Amino acid sequence: MAGFRGGRRGYKASPKNIGRGILEVTSTDGPHTEWLGMQPYYIHTLCIDGEEYSYLSNDQELGIDIGKKVTFRYKGSAIEKRSLGIVIDPSELN
Repeated sequence: MAGFRGGRRGYKASPKNIGRGILEVTSTDGPHTEWLGMQPYYIHTLCIDGEEYSYLSNDQELGIDIGKKVTFRYKGSAIEKRSLGIVIDPSELN
Protein backbone atom coordinates (compact mmCIF):
# COMPACT_ATOMS: atom_id res chain seq x y z
CA MET A 1 0.00 0.00 0.00
CA ALA A 2 1.65 3.17 -1.13
CA GLY A 3 1.22 6.17 1.14
CA PHE A 4 0.06 4.19 4.16
CA ARG A 5 2.02 5.20 7.27
CA GLY A 6 0.84 3.03 10.10
CA GLY A 7 -2.40 4.66 11.20
CA ARG A 8 -5.96 4.27 10.12
CA ARG A 9 -6.61 6.05 6.89
CA GLY A 10 -8.59 9.25 7.34
CA TYR A 11 -8.40 9.08 11.13
CA LYS A 12 -7.14 12.15 12.94
CA ALA A 13 -6.57 11.95 16.67
CA SER A 14 -8.09 14.72 18.70
CA PRO A 15 -5.53 17.02 20.31
CA LYS A 16 -4.67 16.34 23.95
CA ASN A 17 -6.08 18.64 26.61
CA ILE A 18 -3.24 20.16 28.60
CA GLY A 19 -3.73 21.52 32.10
CA ARG A 20 -1.49 23.57 34.33
CA GLY A 21 -1.99 25.01 37.80
CA ILE A 22 -1.22 24.97 41.50
CA LEU A 23 -1.79 21.69 43.37
CA GLU A 24 -4.09 22.64 46.25
CA VAL A 25 -5.40 19.42 47.85
CA THR A 26 -4.79 15.69 47.42
CA SER A 27 -6.50 12.60 48.80
CA THR A 28 -5.68 8.95 48.16
CA ASP A 29 -8.01 5.94 48.02
CA GLY A 30 -6.84 2.37 47.78
CA PRO A 31 -5.29 -0.03 47.24
CA HIS A 32 -7.66 -1.42 44.61
CA THR A 33 -7.37 -4.58 42.50
CA GLU A 34 -9.67 -5.46 39.62
CA TRP A 35 -8.74 -9.12 39.21
CA LEU A 36 -6.50 -11.78 40.75
CA GLY A 37 -2.85 -11.19 39.93
CA MET A 38 -3.28 -7.52 39.10
CA GLN A 39 -0.95 -5.11 40.86
CA PRO A 40 -2.73 -2.90 43.39
CA TYR A 41 -3.33 0.70 42.31
CA TYR A 42 -4.31 3.88 44.11
CA ILE A 43 -6.75 6.59 43.06
CA HIS A 44 -5.43 10.06 43.84
CA THR A 45 -8.00 12.86 43.79
CA LEU A 46 -6.27 16.16 43.06
CA CYS A 47 -7.64 19.68 43.33
CA ILE A 48 -5.75 21.89 40.88
CA ASP A 49 -6.82 25.54 40.67
CA GLY A 50 -10.27 24.68 42.03
CA GLU A 51 -10.92 21.78 39.60
CA GLU A 52 -10.96 18.13 40.72
CA TYR A 53 -9.10 15.47 38.73
CA SER A 54 -8.42 11.79 39.34
CA TYR A 55 -5.04 10.15 38.78
CA LEU A 56 -4.36 6.39 38.92
CA SER A 57 -0.96 5.26 40.15
CA ASN A 58 0.82 2.16 41.42
CA ASP A 59 2.38 4.28 44.18
CA GLN A 60 0.59 5.14 47.40
CA GLU A 61 2.44 8.46 47.64
CA LEU A 62 1.90 11.02 44.88
CA GLY A 63 5.41 12.46 45.24
CA ILE A 64 4.38 16.08 44.55
CA ASP A 65 4.05 18.58 47.38
CA ILE A 66 1.01 20.80 47.93
CA GLY A 67 1.58 24.30 46.53
CA LYS A 68 3.72 23.18 43.58
CA LYS A 69 2.80 24.22 40.03
CA VAL A 70 2.01 21.11 37.97
CA THR A 71 1.31 20.31 34.35
CA PHE A 72 -0.59 17.33 32.92
CA ARG A 73 -2.61 15.90 30.02
CA TYR A 74 -6.20 14.94 30.70
CA LYS A 75 -9.44 13.64 29.24
CA GLY A 76 -12.63 14.59 31.06
CA SER A 77 -11.60 14.72 34.69
CA ALA A 78 -8.99 11.93 34.48
CA ILE A 79 -5.28 12.72 34.23
CA GLU A 80 -3.41 10.48 31.78
CA LYS A 81 -0.94 8.03 33.26
CA ARG A 82 2.68 9.29 33.45
CA SER A 83 1.73 12.81 32.30
CA LEU A 84 1.65 14.53 35.71
CA GLY A 85 4.76 16.58 36.46
CA ILE A 86 6.11 19.62 38.25
CA VAL A 87 6.61 22.81 36.24
CA ILE A 88 10.21 24.00 36.45
CA ASP A 89 10.62 27.79 36.26
CA PRO A 90 14.14 28.66 35.05
CA SER A 91 14.02 32.00 36.89
CA GLU A 92 13.74 30.16 40.22
CA LEU A 93 16.89 28.06 39.63
CA ASN A 94 20.11 29.08 41.47
